[in-house]
Amino acid sequence: MANLIALQMISTPDPQQNLQQVDKQLANLQVNEPTLVVLPECFACFGGSDKKQLELAEPPGQGPIQSALSDLARKYGIWLVAGTMPLQSQTDNNKFTASCLLFDPQGKQVAEYQKIHLFDVQVEDNTRSYKESATTQAGNKVVVVDSPFGRLGLAVCYDLRFPGLFQAMEQVDVLALPSAFTQVTGQAHWMPLLQARAIEKQCYLVAANQGGEHANGRQTYGHSVILSPWGKVLNMIRHGAGIVQASPDNEELQKIRRNMPVSQHNQFRSYSIESTG
Repeated sequence: MANLIALQMISTPDPQQNLQQVDKQLANLQVNEPTLVVLPECFACFGGSDKKQLELAEPPGQGPIQSALSDLARKYGIWLVAGTMPLQSQTDNNKFTASCLLFDPQGKQVAEYQKIHLFDVQVEDNTRSYKESATTQAGNKVVVVDSPFGRLGLAVCYDLRFPGLFQAMEQVDVLALPSAFTQVTGQAHWMPLLQARAIEKQCYLVAANQGGEHANGRQTYGHSVILSPWGKVLNMIRHGAGIVQASPDNEELQKIRRNMPVSQHNQFRSYSIESTG
C-alpha cells in the first residue's frame, strides 16, 4: 500500500511562517507506508512581490529553505514534492527558476523540475495582469522519476493547459501538480483540465493548490484534489489550509489500462527540447 497526499495552503510572503505551517500539518500524519506529499506552487513565499522572490532565491542544492525541506522529508519519513520555490538562475542574475524539488524519506533531493510554461496572461480578478516571464526563467526538461508509487511525473500549475508536456512524459503512474490557480481560472477550468490529464494518462493525479486570499489581495481557488486514473475524485478540500489523502490501487490502474490501452493506440508523440528521467 501507499498514500498520496495533497497539502493545501494559504501561503504568506514569509518563508519561515510557511514552513512552520507545513510542519504543523505534517505532524498530523501517521506514516506507516510509502507516502507522497505534494505542496502547492510558491508554497514558501506567496502574496508578495516578484522582487521578493528574487531576493529569496537560493543557489541550487543549498540554502535555508532547501535545508528545511530536506529536514521535513527525513523527519516525517515521506517523499516530498516541494511545490515550487525560487532558485537562482545559472544564466541570468535578474531571474530565478520556479523549481519543483523532490526529496526522498532520507532527505535527499532526487529531482528538480523547472516550470516550463509561464503564466503571462490577463485575468478578470483583483490582480488582472500576470507576467511570470519578467522574473522567472522557464525550464525545458520533462521530469519523470522512478519511485515507490511507480513512475512519478512532475508539472506545475499553468503546465496543466499543455497536453504535449504530459504526452512527452510517456507512461506515468502518478502525476504531481503543485499549483496556485487563480479563483477565476480555477472556477472555470481547474477540474476539467485535471480530469482530462488523469484520464488521458490513465494515472493518479495529486493536485495541491493554494486556497484563499493572500497578503497582496491575490485570490487562489483551492480545491486541492486526488483523482483516479478514471478521472474520479477520490478526495478534495475546497478552501483554506488542510490535507487530502487517498491510497492508489495498482490493480485498478492496470485494469483500466488493459481494458482501454490508449497508450498502444496513440498515433502521435510529443517531445520537449530536452527530457530526463
